Amino acid sequence: MKRLHVHVAVEDLAKSIGFYSTLFGSEPTVLKGDYAKWMLDDPRVNFAISNRGAATGLDHLGIQVESDAELGELAGRLKDAGETTFDQQATTCCYAMGDKSWVRDPSGVRWETFHTTGEAVTYGEDAPPTEAGQARQACCAPVEAAAPSTPATACCG
Repeated sequence: MKRLHVHVAVEDLAKSIGFYSTLFGSEPTVLKGDYAKWMLDDPRVNFAISNRGAATGLDHLGIQVESDAELGELAGRLKDAGETTFDQQATTCCYAMGDKSWVRDPSGVRWETFHTTGEAVTYGEDAPPTEAGQARQACCAPVEAAAPSTPATACCG
């Protein structure tokens, strides 16, 4: 069964944990110094927040699957929709290990499809820039060229 994933970048993690714990009626299932996650069944969502230097607001959306077969199916749909995907195998992201496929929708919203295979003790890995001049993106995000006025940041150094 699939689960919707929402990741929000927040300014004040402690205050946001209090807000979302009250809203959801439960404490986070994962709690770190820079990250919190609720695995909710009603609604069925993997809701995460972090304060790792990204702009405050929606960081990305996703669909979490329970098998490699489901991940392959969804990644195939993204490719069939004509979008270019960025695939990651055996990656560490958001204190979890797994495989994923990234894409931007026609409006530029980042989406990930992913299959979690285990827990991790670190937040994640930055992918190295693929070409000179490309800035690092927030952890767990595909590397893309930055606008000339956008400073490069590394959140997982």
